[in-house]
Amino acid sequence: MNSELLGKLVDKSMTRDELLHKVKQDFDLLPTIFQGVGSSKAAIRYGCAKILNDLSDASPERLYSYWDFFIELLDSKHRILIWNALAIIANLTKVDVDKKFETTFDKYYSYMNDEYMVTVANVVGHSGKIALSKPHLIERITDELLKVEEISTTPHLTEECKRVIVEKAIKSFDLFFDKIKSKEKVIHFVERHIDSPRKTLRKTAKDFLTKLSQTDH
Repeated sequence: MNSELLGKLVDKSMTRDELLHKVKQDFDLLPTIFQGVGSSKAAIRYGCAKILNDLSDASPERLYSYWDFFIELLDSKHRILIWNALAIIANLTKVDVDKKFETTFDKYYSYMNDEYMVTVANVVGHSGKIALSKPHLIERITDELLKVEEISTTPHLTEECKRVIVEKAIKSFDLFFDKIKSKEKVIHFVERHIDSPRKTLRKTAKDFLTKLSQTDH
């Protein structure tokens, strides 16, 4: 019955959202979804990963006991699964009573050195959420995000990609800037991008600094 359920994602007789709704009504279906992540069929693999991603946002406490599964998923050969794992782990920090993320920190932030922009952008983009869940890690997270200017370019991560990542870093900083001790370093970082050739990065940097000046008065 459960394999038939996943098969419906392939033949499109059931949408991913419909399956998500089913799982929310019956969490006994969770093992089937986890099984689906390992499927050789992309529709099942990525459909189930997205369902777990959505569940981690809505009901992180339901997935916390599967923490190790998501850590292992970071080593997947499929980049989309890695991206989902990065998002899910960030969501689970809200309920991380056993401080599991602290032992995962270095592995998580090692993906800042990935050759693919989307991977790096996921780490940077989810950092604000992690910082709010783990305020004692804010200085370490800040130091990691400040390194984005030094990222090496690759065929999959151009100078323009780096600007996208910097923009995400500023947006993440904005979420927890009031809790950062080393504010000057962040301010200087943002100031370096107010004349960026990327229009949205220029705007994000200027908006950040404008908001800061208004807060100071």
